[in-house]
Amino acid sequence: MKENENISRMFVRFTNIINSLQSLNKCYTNSEMVRKILRCLPKSWMHKVTAIEEAKDLNTLPLEELFGSLMTYEMTIKNHEDDEEQDKKKKKVIAFKSSTTDSSEEDSDDEMALITRRF
Repeated sequence: MKENENISRMFVRFTNIINSLQSLNKCYTNSEMVRKILRCLPKSWMHKVTAIEEAKDLNTLPLEELFGSLMTYEMTIKNHEDDEEQDKKKKKVIAFKSSTTDSSEEDSDDEMALITRRF
């Protein structure tokens, strides 16, 4: 699996490779294909790979079921990342410092500056 590649694109690429190999008379069993897909996943997916290996029998696991499980996991990760981004955006708060001044003080300051310049 390439960096920044989603599961469906990886699966299409994998299927194309398998079909090309079959046309060259090199056939793989379903079990071998499942194991190859699990091996090609990046390290960030190792938790899911371990869970699938322990929970399911890789010898009888259909390729479509593996694909569905990986798609679900990818969507869960994406939703979790989106939620984290929204939380970060909500936490950004801008505060302005306020000051109160009388308009008469501002007028007298402006007049004093004008007088000083003319002097």
